[in-house]
Amino acid sequence: MKTTPEHDERIARMTFASVYPHYVTKVDRKGRTKEELHQVIEWLTGFDERKLQQLIDEKATFETFFNKATLNPNAGLITGAICGYRVEDIENPLTKRARYLDKLVDELAKGRKMEKILRTA
Repeated sequence: MKTTPEHDERIARMTFASVYPHYVTKVDRKGRTKEELHQVIEWLTGFDERKLQQLIDEKATFETFFNKATLNPNAGLITGAICGYRVEDIENPLTKRARYLDKLVDELAKGRKMEKILRTA
């Protein structure tokens, strides 16, 4: 699915720090922990808790956030719909990575088992 250039640019400029509290609230509201959220983020990006906090403090944009990330080689196994888009059909690489993260957070909040969220080949 094609996203618009405006949509892609909006995601690139958005700061991770502005979205992170929403992730925490979403998983907490559904009975999951901040530690589980961090585990999911680390699986996708390679960022440990210290690096994650540093990026939050720096108010890193999603573009910077994902440029510094070491994307998990199994990230391509993340499929399904999120925010009205099929993740596997998104063409813009940055938007796709941001939606990967959204999808993982959504699965965590929906109670999916961690073994299923942290995909293996």
